[in-house]
Amino acid sequence: MYTLGFDIGSSSVKVSLLNLETGKSEASAFSPKTEMPILAQRAGWAEQDPNMWWENLKNATAEVLSASRVKSDQIVAIGISYQMHGLVVVDKNKQVLRPSIIWCDSRAVEIGRDAFSAIGNEKCLSSLLNSPGNFTASKLRWVKMNEPNIFEKIDKFMLPGDYIAMRLTGDAVTTESGLSEGILWDFKANSPASFLLDHYGISKDMIPPIVPTFGEQGKLSESAAKELGLAKGTLISYRAGDQPNNALSLNVMEPGEIAATAGTSGVVYGVSDALKYDPPSRVNSFAHVNHKKDARRIGVLLCINGTGISNSWMRRVTGQESVKYSKLDEMAMSTPVGADELLYMPFGNGAERMLENRDTGAQLMNIQYNIHTPSHMMRAVHEGIAFAFNYGINIMHEMEMKPKVMRAGDANLFLGPIFREALAQVAGVTIELYNTDGSQGAARGAGLGAKQYKSREEMFKGLEKLKVIEPKGANTAKYKELYEKWASALNAILQTKK
Repeated sequence: MYTLGFDIGSSSVKVSLLNLETGKSEASAFSPKTEMPILAQRAGWAEQDPNMWWENLKNATAEVLSASRVKSDQIVAIGISYQMHGLVVVDKNKQVLRPSIIWCDSRAVEIGRDAFSAIGNEKCLSSLLNSPGNFTASKLRWVKMNEPNIFEKIDKFMLPGDYIAMRLTGDAVTTESGLSEGILWDFKANSPASFLLDHYGISKDMIPPIVPTFGEQGKLSESAAKELGLAKGTLISYRAGDQPNNALSLNVMEPGEIAATAGTSGVVYGVSDALKYDPPSRVNSFAHVNHKKDARRIGVLLCINGTGISNSWMRRVTGQESVKYSKLDEMAMSTPVGADELLYMPFGNGAERMLENRDTGAQLMNIQYNIHTPSHMMRAVHEGIAFAFNYGINIMHEMEMKPKVMRAGDANLFLGPIFREALAQVAGVTIELYNTDGSQGAARGAGLGAKQYKSREEMFKGLEKLKVIEPKGANTAKYKELYEKWASALNAILQTKK
């Protein structure tokens, strides 16, 4: 028997078919083969058409079914991973009313900041574990303030994964973990955050019914089954945001365990059993996939918006679009550690939470025309991203979370030797890389939600450790020295952005 995992990213949609007997991926595919467009009508805005996610989901599913030749009735359940913090709004006919305002859109920063002040810092942090910030609730408030004609037509608002589940089943539902990602969950009351909804003038009726993160969330409708080539009635049994799901895919479920990813954005995600929060809300706390009121599991998330997108931008502007990333890594490694004093700030993808929602823009500093080449720039980008990770990890230290081991999938920037070496050595962490990704995590979650596993050990059968990067090496002292220069330059920039 098999499960399907759907991973709805902002760059692509990936689908994996998991063999429940072996714990291995039978087939996987992603669509489109180039990155999905992000619409930016104004600086700091970022939108996508939810129908585009669905079309790419159909394409990737067709590839997987063709490659595997597995019969649709052998697939017992479907799990969904999705880009966090986005907003999708639909009318009573379940029709999308406007493009989705996605995770890296910065338009609601001031709305969240004003709510934080008006409601009170202590109330927000103790109940929400966060400032309302630039999250889903604040984005919906922006629609109410700026697009009243659209707001009047809204029947339900949802996260990107809720939308995909609605397309699969015909019903709009959400989860407690999803509401917490949108800063819509009151951890003290153990219910949707009425006080924030009231402040924003948003009816609780706009929240879809709440279903468990693991368990029956609906069944595949006849129309969706025909579109996807799957069996009507297939169980939808798991749903989570991409970072909690990435942690699940790496067996990061218990307090003290740490996961990371470096796709379009970069994330370090640690699990705690305490209701912890960062007063300036530079890192954020959400309900982890296995959180319960009487068995708390809080995911503490550090996000850097501009990681993989920095890499693809640099490839594009240096005229290397046809060159594989592995070749670019070789080019970067031909230059010395420190890229001959070239420094890169990877903050060009909207307001950064860890910089207290400042939008500083990306910076390439200390350029010397007679010294620096595209190879230097490539190296500076990878080192700068590693330094940004370490800057955020130092914030996590303030919350008494001090990772010693970091687990990640052997993918994206973690494939690059410069990035992973610099990160391990400057942060003093051992990095373990595994044969998994978000779509495989969603497929495993589907198996758990469908009660296909007898134990946690059985759930992670097939998960293999592929590489270990130790925190000490020949360049450790040099990386730490470079980080201090980098951090000093960033602090100077932040002083001008107060």
